[in-house]
Parts: sequence; C-alpha cells; structure tokens
Amino acid sequence: MIPTPPLPPTFTPTYRTVPPGSLAGPLQLVSIDAAIVAVHAADGAHVGSLKLVGGVWKFKAMGYDAAGRMEPGHGPLTGQHNMQFSTPDAAEVSARLLSALGSTL
Repeated sequence: MIPTPPLPPTFTPTYRTVPPGSLAGPLQLVSIDAAIVAVHAADGAHVGSLKLVGGVWKFKAMGYDAAGRMEPGHGPLTGQHNMQFSTPDAAEVSARLLSALGSTL
C-alpha cells in the first residue's frame, strides 16, 4: 500500500453530492490498496481516486447524485478526469487539481 500521511483529526470521509465550484483544500489522500488512492476534499467529501494504470497514476473524478449513487467521471473535478501523476504525492495532487479548478489550498 502507498503510505498515507496522517489525516487531520477532524477529517471524516463522506460520500455525497458536491456542488460545482471551488473546493476547500488541501485535498486528502487515503490509500485503499497498492493501486488505488481515494481523493477527498478538506471537508471529507469524496471527489475521486488515483488509479495506477500502466505505471502511471491517473485521477478518476467521482460525483454522487441526489440519491447518493456514484457517478464515475462526474463531480467537481470532472475537468481533471484522467490527469496524470508520477506518484500519489498529496501536495502535488492537491496543488494541480485545485489550481486547474481555480481553487486554492
């Protein structure tokens, strides 16, 4: 598994609809297994995952509809779907995804 930095004590992962617009940063990374790292906004909302595909980490945007059903490729970071990273570095992932969205840390 990829080491996950310690999460803030107030961080609780949630799975809900996130309205379009800016996201509160920094983003939090939670290692699921050796090839998947969940990406959450600072408030805990799940906004996607990093998946190791062919030796490259790719961001996979995730949204949720009003009934709480997952919507792959949707959510507030839809425009960054498939953005590539060399490693799942929390600072780099947060900076690049949020800057592409126009948000700040």
